Amino acid sequence: MKSKRHAKLLVVIAGAIAAFAMLSPAAQAEKPNAGYEQFAGCPSPFTEDAKIVTCLRSEITGGNFKMGNKNVPIEKTITITGGVEDGLGGFKFNSEGGLTKVKQKVPGGVIGLTGLTWLAEFLGSDALTLYATTELAGTPTFTDLAHTTLPIKVHLENSTGVLGPKCYVGSNAAPIVLNLITGTTSPPPPNTPITGKAPEPSVDPVLEIFRAKNGIFVDNSFAAPGANGCVLTLFGFLPVPLNGFVNLASGLPSPAGTNETKQNFNLELVNSEFVYE
Repeated sequence: MKSKRHAKLLVVIAGAIAAFAMLSPAAQAEKPNAGYEQFAGCPSPFTEDAKIVTCLRSEITGGNFKMGNKNVPIEKTITITGGVEDGLGGFKFNSEGGLTKVKQKVPGGVIGLTGLTWLAEFLGSDALTLYATTELAGTPTFTDLAHTTLPIKVHLENSTGVLGPKCYVGSNAAPIVLNLITGTTSPPPPNTPITGKAPEPSVDPVLEIFRAKNGIFVDNSFAAPGANGCVLTLFGFLPVPLNGFVNLASGLPSPAGTNETKQNFNLELVNSEFVYE
């Protein structure tokens, strides 16, 4: 019976590639059983959410995200933990779960993003390091192992606050919508098809955790909107809007067929009752 349950749960794999719902975490998380500690972000079906059927943990371990003329390598692992309801219902997480906010270093820094070379004279190159953090901009939908749709926005951050605290590409109103697949894409030109990779499945015979390793999701058909909320506030100046500088230097907005992402991922799935019984 448990093997049948694991087969049924394969369809939620695609949804685990990124944070999957705009839901507030519960105030308190229950402690998982020994051997299932990595699923701490999954709500307990006994004390937190009776609808949770499956606990999941996903890691995005590498790849890249290119929009406009900026290509950001995924160098730091992004972890997602939570749980899903029966019938592929919404993803939920408690106070230990959700999407980790991981800053990925952007090549070229703030100067490369804005074209404002004079900033280096005042701050130095080290102070102009730029980071990109992917955040949800809506509720993802997913079909099966081979396909998930993910609306996101990218937070552009700098330790000295050159861009202001709310500099984004994409927003809840105008998200970057990724249609991630493990097969071969059919992008509009000038992009050409690229191919992902289905993960390698296995089942832990003792803990009955379903594992899928070394998968690759791809998409090079999405569009990227222009920047929003980017404002220079240094040196006592009046706030200077930087959206236009960011767009010009970064090639934004960029239409479908000019952007690309590849995401390496591993995944674990398990019956929620195993985690907390």
